[in-house]
Amino acid sequence: MYTDLRRALALFELRPARVATSVAAGVATLGSALTLAAVSAWLITRAWQMPPVLDLTVAVVAVRALGISRGVFRYLERLATHDTALRGMTSARTGLYERLADGNARATLDLRRGDLMARVGADIDAIGDVVVRALVPICVSAILMISATVLIALISPSAALILFLALLLAGVVAPILAARAALITETEGVAARTEFMDIAVRALDHAPELRVAGKLTRTLADASAANRSAVTARDRASMPTAVADAALPLSIGASVLGSLLVGISLYGSTESALTPMALAIIVLVPLAAFEATSVLPAAAVTLTRARLSASRITALLDDADAPEPRRVGTGAALPGPHDAARIAVVGPSGVGKTTLLMELAGLVPSDSELGDAELPGARFFAEDAHVFETSVLENLRVVRGDVDADQARAVLTKVGLGDWLDQLPDGVDTTLVAGAASLSGGQRRRLLLARALLSDAPVLLLDEPTEHLDDVSGSDLIRRLLDRDGGLVDEDKTVVLVTHQLPPDTRADQVVDLGRSLSAELEKNPLRASKSGRTLSSTRERRWSEVEEL
Repeated sequence: MYTDLRRALALFELRPARVATSVAAGVATLGSALTLAAVSAWLITRAWQMPPVLDLTVAVVAVRALGISRGVFRYLERLATHDTALRGMTSARTGLYERLADGNARATLDLRRGDLMARVGADIDAIGDVVVRALVPICVSAILMISATVLIALISPSAALILFLALLLAGVVAPILAARAALITETEGVAARTEFMDIAVRALDHAPELRVAGKLTRTLADASAANRSAVTARDRASMPTAVADAALPLSIGASVLGSLLVGISLYGSTESALTPMALAIIVLVPLAAFEATSVLPAAAVTLTRARLSASRITALLDDADAPEPRRVGTGAALPGPHDAARIAVVGPSGVGKTTLLMELAGLVPSDSELGDAELPGARFFAEDAHVFETSVLENLRVVRGDVDADQARAVLTKVGLGDWLDQLPDGVDTTLVAGAASLSGGQRRRLLLARALLSDAPVLLLDEPTEHLDDVSGSDLIRRLLDRDGGLVDEDKTVVLVTHQLPPDTRADQVVDLGRSLSAELEKNPLRASKSGRTLSSTRERRWSEVEEL
C-alpha cells in the first residue's frame, strides 16, 4: 500500500541521524510534559498534607525546570524537523527535475499544464509534510503512549489497562477514521482540484484571447464547477472526520473517569491502599498522555494524502524512465550532427512547423513517412516558454546556471533589450514581480530569445522567436539569427528557426517550406498529408482546447 510512498521518500534523501534528532527532541518535549504532570500531581497532593517546606523544594524546582524545558525542546524539535523536511523537499525537487530533464520527454508532454504544476508543487509538498506531520509525530506518540502506560502500571495495573484502551481509541481508531475521510476527499477531490488548476492557469494566462473568443465566461463557469466538485467531496468526508474529532475528548473523559473510579476503590482498600499522591498521579497523568495522541489523526490524514501524491510522482518518474528512441523525422535533408547550418522553416499556421521542431528535439514521436534523421544535442525553445517571477538574471539562468551579470547584459543588448534594461531599477537583478505580465509581448519574446542564445546546446530549435515584434525589428533579428556572421549565434552551432514570414534577403543555408511540401503531399495522398500536419494541433488541444479553436 505504501510502496509508492517509500519510493517517493527516497527522493528526499532523508538522513537517519537528522530524523532521529527530530524524534529525540519531540520525545523530550512530550516527556517533559508527562513528567511535569506527574510531578505537579505529587506536589499538589503532598503540599495538601502540609509537610516541612524543604520537603517540597526539589519538586518545586523540578516543576519550573520541566515547564521551561518543554518550551525549549519544542523549539528545538521544530527547528530539527523543519530543517530535515525542507532539505528533503529541495533534494526531491532537484532529483525530480533532473530525471524529467534527462528522461523520456513524453512523461511531461502528455500532462496538462495544471497537472504538471500540481505534481512538482503540491504533491512534493504533501510528501514533505510526512516528515513534519506524520513520521516524527507517530514515533514520538508511540514512545510516549508506552511510557505513560508503564508509569501508571507501576501504581495500578487496572488504571494502566484503562489508559491503554483509551489511548488505542484516540491513537488508532481516530486516525483510521481520519484517514478514511482523507481518502474520500483526495480520491474524489484530486481530479476536480487538478481540473480547477488547469482551467485557472488557462484563464490567467490567456484571458484576453478567451474574452475575444467569447469563451471567458464559460471557462470561469467550468472553474466554478470543478471547485464545487472538490467541495462536495470534502462534505462527504465530514462524517468520519467528525467521529474522529470526537474520539479524542471521549477517550480522555473515559480514561480520567475510569482511573478515578479505580483510584477511589484502591484508596479505600485495606489490602492495596493508595497514597493521595499516587491517586493524583493516576488521575492527572492521563491528561498529559493524550497530548501525544492528539496529533495522530492529522498524521493519518497526512499519510493518506502523501500516499496518493506519491503514486502520482512515481507514475511520472516511471514515465520519464521509460526508454524511447530519439530518432526523428525531418521531411527534408538536414545537416549531419557535425555540420553547422542555418535553416529556416516556413509555412502557414497548422502545417506542422512546431511539430517538426518537437520531433527534432525528440519531444514527440516522428512520422516515419517523412524519413528518419538524428540531431544529437538539439534543444527546443518554445514560443510560450515560462517567465518566472524572479529576477531577469535568474530567468536567463534557467537555460544555464553559470550565467553572470555581464553575460546577461551582453545578450540582452544583442537582442534589443539594452534600453529596457537601463530603465530597470536594479538592472539584471530587477525582479519581474508578475512574471510574463511584467513584460510586453515583444519584450517577452526578446527575453526568451536571449535565454536561448545563452544555451550551450549545439543545435538551437527556435519557435517563432520574433512573434509580436514589429516587421523591421523582427526581420532584422531573423536575418542575424540565420546569418553565420550575424553575431547572435556562434558559427559552430546549428539553428533551425520557425517563422511565418521569412525576410527576402536572409542568408539561410536552407529554407524548408512545409506549406509547399504539404500541398504536394495532399495531391499524392490527402490522408497521409493531413496526418503529418495534425500532431501539434492534437497536442495543443489536450492542453488548451478552447484557445486552439480561435
